[in-house]
Amino acid sequence: MSGTPDFTFTIDQNKYLPEGGQEVHAIMTVEASGTPAAGPVNTTSAAEVIIIDTSGSMDYPRTKMSSAIRAAQTAVDALRDGVNFAVVSGSARARMVYPPNEQLVPANVHTRQQAKAALDAVRPAGGTAIGAWLNLADRLFAPYQGGIRHAILLTDGKNQHESPEQLDANLRSCTGHFVCDCRGVGTDWEVAELRKVASTMLGSVDLVADPSDLVADFRAMTEAAMGKAVADVALRVWTPQNARLRFVKQVTPSVEDLTGKRVDAGPRAGDYPIGAWGAESRDYHICVEVPPGTIGQELRAAWVKLVLPGSGGSAEQVLATGNVLAEWTDDEVQSTRINPKVAHFTGQAELADAIQEGLQARKDGDLDTATARLGRAVKLAHESGNDRIAGLLDKVVDIEDHATGTVRLKRNVEKVDEMSLDTQSSKTVRTRKGGA
Repeated sequence: MSGTPDFTFTIDQNKYLPEGGQEVHAIMTVEASGTPAAGPVNTTSAAEVIIIDTSGSMDYPRTKMSSAIRAAQTAVDALRDGVNFAVVSGSARARMVYPPNEQLVPANVHTRQQAKAALDAVRPAGGTAIGAWLNLADRLFAPYQGGIRHAILLTDGKNQHESPEQLDANLRSCTGHFVCDCRGVGTDWEVAELRKVASTMLGSVDLVADPSDLVADFRAMTEAAMGKAVADVALRVWTPQNARLRFVKQVTPSVEDLTGKRVDAGPRAGDYPIGAWGAESRDYHICVEVPPGTIGQELRAAWVKLVLPGSGGSAEQVLATGNVLAEWTDDEVQSTRINPKVAHFTGQAELADAIQEGLQARKDGDLDTATARLGRAVKLAHESGNDRIAGLLDKVVDIEDHATGTVRLKRNVEKVDEMSLDTQSSKTVRTRKGGA
């Protein structure tokens, strides 16, 4: 495929297990390089849908709506010539802003001007039904399933005009069809709700507390999407007979549990979607439970491939492969050695869980659990050198001892600080202090 990056695959693990040992952990670092700076050569294979919340609440304060319009216009300007695009207005239902009909149009000087003029005419009114917005995007993307498909979704409120069950059903119908990066503006939206949308759609979620920051954020998201060169890459994991794949997680740049996204891919193999790729690097953590072996026996615990599915009649491509091994030993030094990368990313995943559970307990009034979980988060952030998360935790708890995680909950916490910590909780750092 023209414009496909070069992929490399590095596996970090301690393969040695004690007698009777069954649990194998490995960190897989996937790197893609060699893509043109301007993105894929075949620009017509890229499609972009910009969805902005136009519910009535976007008019309070008025700068929210005007900033969202400017941000969407900036995103339109950032599209490369030839990229197929549309702009959608989201309220209690989804409507086309540009073009007027349900279709995508190629970006050029004239269509960009028309789209920006149509955005100037948008007025806020109505409610919020995020699933309906995604469904319209799904219909728009339907003719472009072979290429890069990316959506930006901006909202300022809760999904009040759909039930949770309706949103879940809408998400199921869209899953795997496009990537969606989600942004919440202001502090009246639900982090867990938007995180669910972003996680299901293999995108990111973030807080834009100040509407004036939307323009820069939309530009960055669009430019990142324009830098993608291949869509729909999958991590294919094969395991031997009687083995059980316990989990597959992305661990950088953020923690995302991919285990439930498995699609069968032949005997004892499953595909885990990892979305579109440009020049970038990500890490994945897999855990396999294997049947216990005898001392000296070596086993391939997993065979991992990066796969690009075929399209238009072309065969699928295997972009890179690697092995996860298990070997049983009676050498206690070998079997008890902890791989530094496995330990680091296990801690980063636990850090995300501790923050989210602690904040939820605080919201539920369970102050003992909140103190314990957020204290654990402080300790993990300190150990891993995740200074960004440590700084955000400092705004929610009074820290008495970083090393032990001894904290007291702050009595008064700004909502924006709590939401910042929540949205940033799953973002990880690669190395610990001291260079693990």
